[in-house]
Amino acid sequence: MPVPKRNRVVLWRHGQTDWNILNRFQGHSDIPLNAVGFYQAQHAARLLADMEPTKIISSDLQRAYATALELAALVHLPVEVDPNLREINGGRWEGKTGKENRAEDFANFVRWIDGDDSPAGDTGERRSEVASRVVAAINKALISGEEGQTLVVVTHGGAARCVLGAMLELPLTNWGAIGGLSNAAWSILQRNPRGWHLVEHNAGTIPEPIYGEESGAEPTAG
Repeated sequence: MPVPKRNRVVLWRHGQTDWNILNRFQGHSDIPLNAVGFYQAQHAARLLADMEPTKIISSDLQRAYATALELAALVHLPVEVDPNLREINGGRWEGKTGKENRAEDFANFVRWIDGDDSPAGDTGERRSEVASRVVAAINKALISGEEGQTLVVVTHGGAARCVLGAMLELPLTNWGAIGGLSNAAWSILQRNPRGWHLVEHNAGTIPEPIYGEESGAEPTAG
């Protein structure tokens, strides 16, 4: 009998911006893609199209939405915009470089970098709050009871890490152990009977089946 296709969630980070290059905390600041970012989005979209997405949802910030449109044009799907997919609100840290934030707010900034669930930039969001709103948006976008869905979620690096930590049921203090996403790279979560598991992380290729697992289970991709 054929193996049923599992539901997948593809967390796709937006392409490069000028603030990425300068290491400025972007957060909710609506910074556009630069020329490299558009190229990255176009290149990644050609690969992601081969995964046959069934739905595309995107943060409303223009760097994510412009990235999403590159894939939408290839697979002829609409982009469903949801503000709940935004990056973490960085409060007083937004627009400043890491060096500036360390100099101006060292103790709070370093504690937050180390994984403390305090509000970013004093007036911003907690990581747990980001995870709650983004995971809720993902669950809303997935069709209950339907298998074989490939949901592409065009979002941001910090938000994606929060989603991975939450959906993999990791302790919040361990979310920082998840490596970051490069611009226009993605991570793939796949649903199995035991819950969500990580198929690929910070990838730029289509996942291949994993053969020869110790458990003897069916391949986890494809």
